[in-house]
Amino acid sequence: MTDFNEPINRIGTNSIKWDTILKTYNEEELLPLWIADMDFKAPHGVLKAYQDVINHGVIGYADTPESLYESIIDWEQRHHQLTVEKSEILFFSGVLAGITTALQALTEPNDAILIHDPVYPPFANIITTNRRKLIRSRLIEEDGHFIMDLADIEEKFKHEKIKLMILCNPHNPGGRVWTKNELNQLGELCKKYGVLVLSDEIHQDLVFAPHEMTSFFAAGDSFSDFSVQFTSMTKTFNLAGIKNSIVFVKNERLKKQLTRKQEENFQQEINTFGLAGMEAAYRTGDTWLKELLDYLQGNVAYTLDFFQNHLPKAAIMKPEGTYLLWVDFSDYGFSDEELENLLVHKGKVVLNTGVSYGPSGKQHMRLNVACPRKTLEEGLQRIVTALN
Repeated sequence: MTDFNEPINRIGTNSIKWDTILKTYNEEELLPLWIADMDFKAPHGVLKAYQDVINHGVIGYADTPESLYESIIDWEQRHHQLTVEKSEILFFSGVLAGITTALQALTEPNDAILIHDPVYPPFANIITTNRRKLIRSRLIEEDGHFIMDLADIEEKFKHEKIKLMILCNPHNPGGRVWTKNELNQLGELCKKYGVLVLSDEIHQDLVFAPHEMTSFFAAGDSFSDFSVQFTSMTKTFNLAGIKNSIVFVKNERLKKQLTRKQEENFQQEINTFGLAGMEAAYRTGDTWLKELLDYLQGNVAYTLDFFQNHLPKAAIMKPEGTYLLWVDFSDYGFSDEELENLLVHKGKVVLNTGVSYGPSGKQHMRLNVACPRKTLEEGLQRIVTALN
């Protein structure tokens, strides 16, 4: 059984989460509850696979083994009831690399691309950096969680001539696990207006019961004809540093366009540790993932209770998946800059600034609870210190 309470000192390991905050904020002894990786050791089976590679001693060019394809196909079928074939699987160095390549392959400069607001910040950066037109559709907050504004989306599809939408499923930062019905309604609009969908499903395994993950492919008839799905085991098993991801593409025309651009950019290879770690995770990680989800749910419950008792003016979304909580601090009356300064320089705790996720993120913060409980307790107390 994994001990997720085990403290692990990550300072001095070139960790972006832990080692960059001094340089970023010029403040000593900061506690990070921000960047979306976990302060937990990877599963034993994955670490053993890495050690086997090291013990062999030769780390040369590596081919993609048939057994890796089998492990991916088996995982998707068992965990998500998604049937994929070997011919429908591509590999990239990361989900963002895959999305960027797909954007380049399937759209042209100045094409309009839709994303939600708020949503994972790199989506907007990918669109603008590649000289596409960024269009946002604001999510509606209803009964303590986000829902899509389908009327607004249709209006933008119609009048902005949207070519492609980047979907975050499950949603980061709101923790929504979009239902099959919600995805079906969105997909039918996409089908009606000829909009392609790039579905980022990297958090597909981090879903809390009774909520169920639905792939965009599986949300409606022929949705795979106009969509591409991106995922990775790196988020599930805390392996972000090995940089690899999987793309599922069932439509042959889309696949040809994507693989052509992939080859132009020479992005079709995964490093040796990525290959070994991915297969080991999918073959041996079931028990570890179950224990992780239980622990994360405990941290989420603790955080919600803490806010209710100590920070009642803050509105916090209860996530249906991920380990990220979206917190509305607007009732405190601070500007975004004031809020960040108080948290960092008075509370000495770092969260992700909400405004970076889009205009609707003003006076919000994203909180990462994937850490040992004592770390979380300390971080939450620091938030109280900052605001009170």
